[in-house]
Amino acid sequence: MKIFLTGGSGYIGRATIGELVRLGHTVEALARSERAEAAVAAAGATAVRGGLTDLDVLNHAASRAEAVIHLAQAASGEEDLAAATAMQDGVGGGTYVHTGGSWVYGDTDGVRDETAPWNPPAVVAWRKAVEDAVLARAAEGGRPVVVQPGLLYGGDNRLIDAFFVQPGRETGEVPYIGDGGNHWALIHLDDLARLYAAALSAPAGSVYLGVGGAGPTAKEVAEACAAALGGKTVSLTLEQARERMGPIADAFALDQQLTSAKAQRELGWTPRHTDPLTEF
Repeated sequence: MKIFLTGGSGYIGRATIGELVRLGHTVEALARSERAEAAVAAAGATAVRGGLTDLDVLNHAASRAEAVIHLAQAASGEEDLAAATAMQDGVGGGTYVHTGGSWVYGDTDGVRDETAPWNPPAVVAWRKAVEDAVLARAAEGGRPVVVQPGLLYGGDNRLIDAFFVQPGRETGEVPYIGDGGNHWALIHLDDLARLYAAALSAPAGSVYLGVGGAGPTAKEVAEACAAALGGKTVSLTLEQARERMGPIADAFALDQQLTSAKAQRELGWTPRHTDPLTEF
């Protein structure tokens, strides 16, 4: 299958390109710079020069493809929807896989799935209008699919590394928020790449949570990272975390227990990394 992918030079994108190529697909990937071109080429894709605001580029690239996977992080909901619309127009009846996120469900009060009500923190509240518009294309003959990844680990570990591990390296103290008893819905980078590949065969209008089955507490993650660094942990109040991290602190403070049973049942996908604390 010929696939067009955005965000290919990022850590999720490179892993997903590698998985797609391994499965025999041909991949074109959006690249906004020479450095990005080199990254997607090294991963096994052909670069398409442009950015998320180059709607004609997105539309034309999608029209050459049998499926599209949209991984790039947009600057706003408006930008994300405009890019999604251009690519869905281009790919027509081909599969369009859109990236959401598990934080939109807020605190879950136990184990929940894709039917849980949305209660997003402000940092991801914009996703609702975008995902609704993307999924509405199923009624018009499109094949939209939404993948909602949990908090990533493995690979470059961007968010956890930036907000928890790096401060731990600098100060000797890995932070957690409050008592750290809130659960994080984690997924390993390699498992997420496999889920995106599996989602290419999903029925139109499907939504899948991408989580790995193990949901340790934030304090357990901090303790594992601190042990690896030879440091210790430190508790921050939510206000202190907001001062250090900005509005994303409210997302890190969520207590989420989520299941990927739907993806496992419908797509035959199974997470292989189920011991995140050891990997941390």
